[in-house]
Amino acid sequence: MTARELIQKIEERFPLDKAAQWDNPGLQAGRKNKEVKKVYVALDATMEVIDEAVRWGADMIVTHHPVTMDGIKSITSETLKGRKYFELISHDICCYASHTNYDILEMAEAAGNMMKLQKPEILEITGVDGMTAQYIGFGRVGSLVRPVTLRECGELVKTIFRLDNVKIFGDLDQVIQRVAISPGSGKSMIGPALRAKAQVLITGDIGHHEGIDAVDEKLAVIDAGHYGLEHIFIDRMAEFIQKEGRELEIKKAQTGSPFEVI
Repeated sequence: MTARELIQKIEERFPLDKAAQWDNPGLQAGRKNKEVKKVYVALDATMEVIDEAVRWGADMIVTHHPVTMDGIKSITSETLKGRKYFELISHDICCYASHTNYDILEMAEAAGNMMKLQKPEILEITGVDGMTAQYIGFGRVGSLVRPVTLRECGELVKTIFRLDNVKIFGDLDQVIQRVAISPGSGKSMIGPALRAKAQVLITGDIGHHEGIDAVDEKLAVIDAGHYGLEHIFIDRMAEFIQKEGRELEIKKAQTGSPFEVI
């Protein structure tokens, strides 16, 4: 299978035109006529991931986050991004990212299902799927199977997403049932969660001011970290690629959260 053929299969399921306008999904580096036998799946194209892919002899790396969100004016060894591109190109490794298009078409529903939300709705609608004529968008909002305290909800998130810890803004003894979840950086999801009358927003990358302001608006927040919810991409994308290319050898990155809480 060539990189072009694999990319076509990925984009048939997760079209690039469903991504946010500010995003940069798609082929990040490499040649589409590259013969692909070994695919390395990761959340980010860190130097650790690229080095491991090189050692393993990967032909292609598929990540959730793009190597860069910005345009590139130059590629030199003086910058981290430049060194990443040098490593990828010098070892003839294609690097492909499926980002907000994946968030909208897969990640949001998957996260809502993992939380077993009842009657889930899209948290922020971004458009209509031309194939199904149904709305698509970021996040989900719905009700838990039963009411729980905010503390219990935090423990539930830790169990479901296999996390050591979460950060919670709000009264831990508050009883909640209507939940919004938006994997990734969720600062912009506070408004939609309030409009959806959610009692808690489960997301990542919430700062001090966003957290306390949300609580003042009567919205609790469970910050599971950017990695904390989005790491489900690795298993799900690896499974998708394996189904589309049974002859391919797949390896999943074993990297965990990029930071430790001590």
